[in-house]
Amino acid sequence: MRPPPLPLGFRKTRENFVTNLAPHPALREMRTHLGNPATLAALGGIAAILGLVGPFDTDELLRLLPRTVYWLVLVVATYSVGVLSAALLWPRLRHHLPRWPLLGVIGLFTGIGVMLVVIAMNAATFGHVPEMGEMPEFAGTIIAIALIVTVVLDLVGGPAGRQEVAPAPAPILERLPLHKRGPLVALSVEDHYVRIRTAKGEEMVLLRLSDAIREVGETPGLRVHRSHWIALDQVRTAAREGDRARLTMRHGDDIPVSRANLPAIREAGLLPR
Repeated sequence: MRPPPLPLGFRKTRENFVTNLAPHPALREMRTHLGNPATLAALGGIAAILGLVGPFDTDELLRLLPRTVYWLVLVVATYSVGVLSAALLWPRLRHHLPRWPLLGVIGLFTGIGVMLVVIAMNAATFGHVPEMGEMPEFAGTIIAIALIVTVVLDLVGGPAGRQEVAPAPAPILERLPLHKRGPLVALSVEDHYVRIRTAKGEEMVLLRLSDAIREVGETPGLRVHRSHWIALDQVRTAAREGDRARLTMRHGDDIPVSRANLPAIREAGLLPR
């Protein structure tokens, strides 16, 4: 006996967010950073130097080994905060803020996150929390350092020092000729077919859109219309058109956004809230 069909609202929600089942891009980016031997070596070297020098009176409070472990945990945790801040804020705000103000926002959020990490670490290790009178200088110092580091990393390694993490090839690309396989741009329904658009071309495949969306793999994207799905990193610009919107893609024709899906593209940072 066949199970009863899913309610329409549930089917729509599941289809809209099916591609979010993969790990969040920000978390994948952090894992990529922390899985890089060069990054781990650099963080370990910084922790070792801090452990030997013992700044901020840690040489008087901790012996060498626990002091080095303390700094290692702190260095890795604060570095992770910076990576997450950049990975979460850059794609959402890059279309709305110029580069330098955006770096300032990333540095500010990084500084606040680092401050909370340092307070928690010191409370757990030393049982010390800054008094209210110490907080302005404490917060100002950490946020200033975070802003400087954010700008330096951006100048050295691209947007806030981020490594570009390419998602794994989408399984749906296996349906295409080899010369048309490239970064996935959009999926669009035409009669009983789905037009699969990539950066290298287009192909019509006999397939339901809901089934096609299940084959996009780790490609971050959204269903923005009953007939269209888009890859988020392939959107060049977004513009309101009354109670709807239109997305200009990096390759091919524009994609319409239905009224019901405006909140989703706002949440993705493509339109101002």
